[in-house]
Amino acid sequence: MVVALVALGRFLTSVPARYEHLAHPAQAVRLALADMGLSASGYALYNVALDAVFVSMFALVATLIFWRRSDDPMALLVATMLVVWGPMNGLFVLTPNATIGEMSPFWELMLDRVPAVVGYVAWMLFFYLFPSGRFVPRWTRWMALLWVLFLGLWNFTSFGPTTWPLPIFNACIFVLWGSFPIAQLYRYVRVSEATQRQQTKWVVFGVAVAIAGVLATIFTVGAAVDLRPEEVGRRMLSMLLMDAFMMAIPISIGIAVLRARLFDIDVIINRTLVYGSLTTMLALVYLGGVATTQAIFRTLTGQERQPQLAVVISTLVIAALFNPLRRRIQSFIDRRFYRQKYDARKTLESFTAKLRDETDLETLNAELTGVVRETIQPSHISLWQRPDTPTRGEHTS
Repeated sequence: MVVALVALGRFLTSVPARYEHLAHPAQAVRLALADMGLSASGYALYNVALDAVFVSMFALVATLIFWRRSDDPMALLVATMLVVWGPMNGLFVLTPNATIGEMSPFWELMLDRVPAVVGYVAWMLFFYLFPSGRFVPRWTRWMALLWVLFLGLWNFTSFGPTTWPLPIFNACIFVLWGSFPIAQLYRYVRVSEATQRQQTKWVVFGVAVAIAGVLATIFTVGAAVDLRPEEVGRRMLSMLLMDAFMMAIPISIGIAVLRARLFDIDVIINRTLVYGSLTTMLALVYLGGVATTQAIFRTLTGQERQPQLAVVISTLVIAALFNPLRRRIQSFIDRRFYRQKYDARKTLESFTAKLRDETDLETLNAELTGVVRETIQPSHISLWQRPDTPTRGEHTS
């Protein structure tokens, strides 16, 4: 609770400074905003509101975990990580915290560096401990100790890692960061039971969505911190998209820790793979169709542009391809990533077709037990048949 109050208090005290900074931009930014029909105060309010929503999402999930699972040490660690990492990674950090900067070095240390170290340590422990709360494999406890030492030297000494030779610094970062996925992969394959594997899938899914979304934003719109100040529209869109994708992390972690609808993740991953691949392919077909159609009409008619007709033809092609392409992608993903479920579904479909025409009870019993054995693969199977009971009004002798 103390960590939460410090982290969120640090964010709240940064809001006025960030608003003031953004409300008085450079002349080039003012001109770009005027072209978009926006005022400087509106631009500042947009950024501050975006920061507030981002941090609030992390804080909300952390509060929910704390409220529902406060008796679970692993859940408390996750709540601490989220409530610190929201403010640490919100875009408000681009603006210096004037309130903290005016304090004494002691309070600057306690309110700025210590919460940051707590956040990094909690984040590191999350990868080593989630979901069971035990260090798996055993060597991760020594890696955790090295990580704490690394952070301590970085934040509280004058001879920290930033002063080391670059090869040594890079090697330390590679070893420490590389241990995170290795530890989780080992735990998933060798240690985790079914529920824990579903929890891990949720977290991996959320992180994957965030990374893929952020990378897609960077390569299409551009990173907000790298864009020129006068590129206001692109900066606003980039910040919105990045924040939206990053919110997948606290949401997925919250579902995993609270164990809410864990087994829905397989369906979500399947649908994401199918429709993500479908959207990418259709977008490529659309762009290629527009370019090809324009080139053909340019060659045949000699005119430079035929955009409306090219768009119409490409749209019709997309509409015709949607369902066939979706079915093919679904079939490929089921065979490639869900082979057992795919085979089971095919077997059940075949059995259903036979069931319509089968009249011999013994043959039907044999078929039924065979299908159950093939699809579910139980260690033992028995078929019990209820004896015929007399209907109402019927008498037996």
